[in-house]
Amino acid sequence: MKPRQRRLLWVLAGLVLVATAVTLVLRALNANVMFFYSPTQVLAGEAPPSAAFRLGGLVESGSLQRSPDGLQVRFMVTDGAQRVPVQYRGLLPDLFREGKGVVVSGRLQAGGGFQAREVLAKHDENYMPPEAAHALKQAQPAKEQP
Repeated sequence: MKPRQRRLLWVLAGLVLVATAVTLVLRALNANVMFFYSPTQVLAGEAPPSAAFRLGGLVESGSLQRSPDGLQVRFMVTDGAQRVPVQYRGLLPDLFREGKGVVVSGRLQAGGGFQAREVLAKHDENYMPPEAAHALKQAQPAKEQP
């Protein structure tokens, strides 16, 4: 094998290794990406039915139901225009309240409800996740139309 052919072989092997590394990194990142959707987007079918995602909005007042053991919780998440029922088993954050902002991560169930595996509540009076604030702002004009 001539030196030129050997050098070309090394360059091709290096390109294959780089392409493999890039492919592995992109697959790992894609597996860990979790997109945010509002209740309006979920009910419009924009949310993936089989993948995990985040649902955000406000906890609807009067919708919180707890099981006798206190670990199973059901509530509605609303953006002012639509609402999605959420089920969660576990301890809720101390700042979780009806009428306050919330972001839950999990998957859609067959019946249209949302099975949460994590519940995040806003941390003070002035903060709302940017995605939730944008979703609420987008839903307001839809609610005001007849």
